[in-house]
Amino acid sequence: MAAKKKTTTKKKTTSNSTKKTKTSTKTKKPAFGGYAINFAGRKETVEQVFGKKPIAPSEMTKKIWAFVKSNDLSNR
Repeated sequence: MAAKKKTTTKKKTTSNSTKKTKTSTKTKKPAFGGYAINFAGRKETVEQVFGKKPIAPSEMTKKIWAFVKSNDLSNR
């Protein structure tokens, strides 16, 4: 006598693309934690700000903030 084969049914999973995302009624935070920096109208080149040698990203950040503070470009 032959053994019966078990038949299994697979459930199809559907992606839940109809999920609604929560909408927040809060206002947006200002950029940079409240800092707004305006570089409009500046004549300096990147080489003048950073120098001609390659530098690390941490040094770039330090030089950008030194430039912003020395030229009073931020709103604080």
